[in-house]
Amino acid sequence: MALFGTDNTETPTFSKPEDPNWVLTPEGTFLPLLSLDPEELGLANVGGVYLIWHGGVKPEWVYTGHTSDLAAAFHQAGNNSDINYYDKNGSLFVAWAPVKEPYRAGVVKYIQESFKTLIANDDDYTSKTTPVPVLPPVAKRKRSR
Repeated sequence: MALFGTDNTETPTFSKPEDPNWVLTPEGTFLPLLSLDPEELGLANVGGVYLIWHGGVKPEWVYTGHTSDLAAAFHQAGNNSDINYYDKNGSLFVAWAPVKEPYRAGVVKYIQESFKTLIANDDDYTSKTTPVPVLPPVAKRKRSR
């Protein structure tokens, strides 16, 4: 995607939510946060934006953030009692997208304000950060024939 994948120095104008290419499993689903092995997935020192939610009868967005090391961020989230509290509601899942550093804070601000996460993360952006609209992660299960 051009917005997240070029080295263009011009500040883009955001008119509609973009798909940041949330990472899916080969089956088109998401991984459970608490059993994830981020090093095995090669996420050490890989930057991006992530979003955690719980499943269950009434799924809800739990937490969002951005980082230059997704593996470390997933370990921290997995050890955070405020986040883990919501695992009882139907397991915690995580999605991430390889968003370029200049857009990460804006994506987190947009998710925080638009998706209404249960746990605020106001440390990853400022009041002057321009929100970068993105689409939420959606599973894309492959149909069996």
